[in-house]
Amino acid sequence: MENDFESELIIRDYLARQRTKLANQRTLLSFIRTSLYFLVSGIALFEVEKLDHVKELGYLALALSLAILGTGIYSFFSTKKKLKKGNYLNM
Repeated sequence: MENDFESELIIRDYLARQRTKLANQRTLLSFIRTSLYFLVSGIALFEVEKLDHVKELGYLALALSLAILGTGIYSFFSTKKKLKKGNYLNM
């Protein structure tokens, strides 16, 4: 009976690690999606011809797009590295 509990605990830990990996991937995809939204809105603001003062917002949206993408990639790889080490307390 005690062996069943230990094997169940191991399976539970394995599944928790898999859920965490999938959550990390899902978070990266949401960062990419948000970055693409800012990229598209920045390009759309460049295409507005009647309002010249909107181009600055286009540059800002493009810069935010790159910053969000960089943040997402950094977060993904740092969390992946922590998972590989088994360092769960500092997450």
